[in-house]
Amino acid sequence: MKNRFYLPIVMIVLLLLGAVGSASASTVTYHPSLVHKTGKMAYEHTKYLTYKIGSRVAGTAKEAEARDYVESQFKRMGYNTTVQPFSYTRRGVEYHSSNVIAYKKGKSSKEVIVGAHYDSVAAGKGSDDNASGIGVMLETAEVLKNIKTPYSVKFIAFGAEEAGLKGSTYYAGQMTEQEIHHTVGMINLDSLAVGDHMYVYGNLGDKGFIRDQALKIAGKKKLDIGTNPGVNPEYPAGTTGDWSDHAPFNELGIPYAYFESTNWEIGDMDGYTQTVKHGGVWHTSNDTLDFIEREFPGRVEEHLKTFSQALTELVKFFGETSTAK
Repeated sequence: MKNRFYLPIVMIVLLLLGAVGSASASTVTYHPSLVHKTGKMAYEHTKYLTYKIGSRVAGTAKEAEARDYVESQFKRMGYNTTVQPFSYTRRGVEYHSSNVIAYKKGKSSKEVIVGAHYDSVAAGKGSDDNASGIGVMLETAEVLKNIKTPYSVKFIAFGAEEAGLKGSTYYAGQMTEQEIHHTVGMINLDSLAVGDHMYVYGNLGDKGFIRDQALKIAGKKKLDIGTNPGVNPEYPAGTTGDWSDHAPFNELGIPYAYFESTNWEIGDMDGYTQTVKHGGVWHTSNDTLDFIEREFPGRVEEHLKTFSQALTELVKFFGETSTAK
């Protein structure tokens, strides 16, 4: 997830895990009663990426394993799913990665992009950054698969974010003028599990409507989600920096919202220091579920539940002037 130097299922039935096999398995057994337990699916996906796969460095076999897992989950849900391969060069070495794209037809052919990166840095296991974002995206896709949404939706798992937003930059760079025109917004999910506070950000002015709608939903549903308070003048209230996968879409003029958990009122007040207790957890050996759950009991479950509910409601009513009560 963010590096300030990069500016520019339901639950898997644990008793049946032995039958699941590798992360590339196309069939996973779920317990139907857990469909309605918000956050549980997201938690199980986060656990799988943490414990079954581990750190998922861009361009490695572990990143590819995570890609296969995400692809298999979208296909299991019944989505039209494609893999978009790309390559990039760092320090003279060529690396290969992929984006995984699942398409959901809505009432309108215009589209909303919901994105999260599935790679991680080598330190830790990438539980917060960004298994949590992938978990919330997959849960939302599961919940909405049979619900007609106002706009069509592309759920995209981006590769190689930690290498410099490579996956999202590649995807945005391949969009045609028509695709850009038909994309009404991009919703980014990155590092949702550990920060002291839950936030949603967006553009300044009228283009910040996605953030504003998310905040209205949070108010109606009594969800503890706020926005950047603007204590740092470099980052006006309600906004954030261009250090995650929303940035390439923002550059194209596509409105964005960005869900994140951190703490804007400590450290350099730039959103980089996540917690009062332990500072930043992302990009460290502490980015594991074991550490987060030991030091912040109940936080992961609370955050995944809250973000999953907010995202699901936002996509269900995207662009509407009012939300369901």
